[in-house]
Amino acid sequence: MTAAGRHAGAAAVLLGVDVGGTTTAAGLVTPAGEVLDDESRPTHGRGPGTAIELIADLVESLRRRARDRGLEVRGVGVGVPAIVDTAAGRIGDEALNVPELAGQPLAALLARRAGLPTWVDNDVNALALAEHFFGRGRGARSLVVLAPGTGFGSGIVLDGRLVRGAVGFGGEFGHTPIDFDGPPCWCGGRGCLALYASGRGVAERARDRVAGHADAPLLRLAGGDPMAIAAPLVFEAAAAGDPAAAAVVDDACRAMGAIIGVIVNGLNPEVVVVTGGVAGAYAALEKKVLAAAAEYAFNRALAATAVRIVPGDKRLTMRGAAALVLYETARGGERA
Repeated sequence: MTAAGRHAGAAAVLLGVDVGGTTTAAGLVTPAGEVLDDESRPTHGRGPGTAIELIADLVESLRRRARDRGLEVRGVGVGVPAIVDTAAGRIGDEALNVPELAGQPLAALLARRAGLPTWVDNDVNALALAEHFFGRGRGARSLVVLAPGTGFGSGIVLDGRLVRGAVGFGGEFGHTPIDFDGPPCWCGGRGCLALYASGRGVAERARDRVAGHADAPLLRLAGGDPMAIAAPLVFEAAAAGDPAAAAVVDDACRAMGAIIGVIVNGLNPEVVVVTGGVAGAYAALEKKVLAAAAEYAFNRALAATAVRIVPGDKRLTMRGAAALVLYETARGGERA
């Protein structure tokens, strides 16, 4: 390949990194969203507090692979499980799963090390950009992504712009109160959506329901160990007719419907995508979730919104981090 060929549009790639509490994945992604190469490693494989070095090493590894293939890396995007104040260039203190990232100017650190323009944002904001550029929201001017996993993330694109808010909290629908008299949430609030509809919330509510009932079918499925009750087991037991599990799942579907109603009435987006670690379970219950949404949303607004419930895909989150580069480059965003 000639030097001119290496710098042609077809040879340009974006480097996306998706940082998780357990696994961090990086990939080379074309501007059209095709993942050409990728690599995953345990986030804390070298021990606690080592995520930043791991991220930098993955970026360098993928850069070498790009050079070997005659590709030009145009920029680096990183999605992290935390609030990010992009204006200040720092990750917030809420990086609970990767605490060493809290307060860090990660984009600037990586840019200095890699010598490439670098942007960092919340992982579900990045996921929303992936859906906007490459996925179910492609061609739409407005979309909202809801990502129920261990926690509950979300991202908003309105009129083609990512909504971040004043200091990065824009779109935190997982901590919207849906039960004013509900239990305390991990965030310090009360009655939050995440308590009812996230994987952790579903599991904890199911454990509360079987506490003190040694003969509960759900507890027997868990081998008698309440801590072995996880969200997939709760959904499985509910489908099999277990009343305790069914009550928890019914509340979860109603909570999902309520937040979809809030979004449809408040933002009137063209597309709502529900994805993430627990989304596969909700996909099987789509009719129940949409029936609940119809109780809370304006009928005409809901009819104009395409609601898509699809299982999560780690490669899509990697593409989201790459889409962050596309987004910021197109809007002339200040790079680190």
